[in-house]
Amino acid sequence: MFQGMALQAANPGGGIVSLIVPLVLMVAIFYFLMIRPQNKKQKQRNAMLSQLKKGDKIVTIGGLHGTIAEITEDVVVLRVNDVTKLTFDRNAISSAVSRETAE
Repeated sequence: MFQGMALQAANPGGGIVSLIVPLVLMVAIFYFLMIRPQNKKQKQRNAMLSQLKKGDKIVTIGGLHGTIAEITEDVVVLRVNDVTKLTFDRNAISSAVSRETAE
């Protein structure tokens, strides 16, 4: 018991370094495995949403397939069939379907 206290008193700086290094490693691993990929995915999504135009075929988050009839900065009107038009928030778009996949 007293030997451990004497060892800590003799080398007080080594304890702090041994606590900080694993913490820094955990933060770095967390950044590269979770934060960085999420930011990359968010940038791709924002780019896809900004490139949408009238006539594009899309899929909403709820799974509804449609063609863009009208589009504004934050609202999208989808044409589901010849008669039905539905209004969605632009953030409700999950993905844009390519022309080759749609045909």
